[in-house]
Amino acid sequence: MYVIVGGMLEVPPDHAARMSYAWKVCSVTSLGLILIGVAGSTLNVALPTVVRHFSADPFQSNWILLSFLLVNTASLVFFGRIADLLGRREVYLLGFALFTVASLLAGLSPNVWFLVAMRMLQAVGAAMILANGTVIITDAFPPERLSQGMGVYIGTMSVAQLTGPTLGGLIAETAGWQWIFWVNVPAGLIALTWGAITLRRMPRGPKQPVDALGNALVFAALSAVLLALSEAGSRGLSSPIVPVGVAVFVVLAPLIVLVERRASHPVLDPRLFGGRMLACANLASFCNAIARASLILVVALYFQAARGVDAFAAGLSVLPVPVGMALASPVAGSVGRRVSPYALAIGGSLMSAAGLGTLMLTTDPATPYWIIGIGLFVAGCGSGTFLTGNTTQVMAALPAGSLGVVNGFRLMIMNVGIVLSVGLSLSVLAGSVGPELGAQVYAATLSELSPVAVDLLMDGFRRTYGVLFGVALTGALMAALARARRG
Repeated sequence: MYVIVGGMLEVPPDHAARMSYAWKVCSVTSLGLILIGVAGSTLNVALPTVVRHFSADPFQSNWILLSFLLVNTASLVFFGRIADLLGRREVYLLGFALFTVASLLAGLSPNVWFLVAMRMLQAVGAAMILANGTVIITDAFPPERLSQGMGVYIGTMSVAQLTGPTLGGLIAETAGWQWIFWVNVPAGLIALTWGAITLRRMPRGPKQPVDALGNALVFAALSAVLLALSEAGSRGLSSPIVPVGVAVFVVLAPLIVLVERRASHPVLDPRLFGGRMLACANLASFCNAIARASLILVVALYFQAARGVDAFAAGLSVLPVPVGMALASPVAGSVGRRVSPYALAIGGSLMSAAGLGTLMLTTDPATPYWIIGIGLFVAGCGSGTFLTGNTTQVMAALPAGSLGVVNGFRLMIMNVGIVLSVGLSLSVLAGSVGPELGAQVYAATLSELSPVAVDLLMDGFRRTYGVLFGVALTGALMAALARARRG
């Protein structure tokens, strides 16, 4: 907003003060994304080092990653509601503290299951941060400048993913796997201190009960389907846990719908997403998360397991993905003042699909790296553009009341996609070589075995990229259907 003074445009003092505070808030929330993004992307590259240290089998290897994603996903809406009740600033800062303590303890893990438990504790802290960061930044920025703030906010996730793979590979090769977690401790203390200094108290939402039963059922349903996916990949479809997990999910899904319809304040409130625009935009976000989330993990495994490079070299190899996101997100945020978020979301989805299609055709170990790099870069640009456009589109359309729980639901939908992406990709990949050689994939030692095993793995990578490509195209269709109706 501007006023004319003496024939010149000037920014009103209150507007300038609000923008100054908004950018400080953006720096705090961006630190949160960096902390969580670095923690995830370092482990994605360094996973083989951790697996070899603990001599983890494929099932345990899966759950080093999936435990965090599962707990984080199931608790996002819960902490969105808790923040509405107890105060968004307080819950947000507590998330920093909990994530930092859990990172310290994870580096002290005596065995793989203690590490899994600490990953779950990290996930609770991350849920407190993620469920509130987008709401805090939406409240701080004026509506006409929100796309700029959101572009920088989403762009910092790209910075985290840019730093994380290289950092994870370097740590794994030099300092030891423990420092993959301990590097979060000083970063967490800095974020906690800066957040406590910067963030103002926000008005609390209405005191409404937490849907504990709904949260428990969602957690149980996701656990069941993830167990089934994990078992299918590590021990094959013949494992009895696969049909049991699927059966439990099939039983719980309609039960969740029934319970949520009767709950006074449900964790999954269909009324908040009844319109076509919000429904399709969130389905597009779900598809993009499936197509995007496991990409760095899969590519890092490709270079280590198929081409036999070390963790540091693999970390460098995946950099085109976060570089693309880091460049595209702020550009999309700036362009968003002239181009609709709807158009950005569609364009980003199509770019993601194009990048994955390129990767699907270039899994041969003899393929020149620059061709693979182009595919990775285009996929990264697509994700950065989509996330900026889609997030702006959805947040601008949400009702002001209960913004925390609705945003938590939005993030939960995205995180369900992330959980399924990792579980599905690892299952397709490990299933291509069979249960006997599956452990060699996670430990990144398969390239030391026979050429036949490597050929089987290449087929697995083609199938994995093919699945992600199909999901990305579906996301583009959902984004196209998310146009708001003109009244």
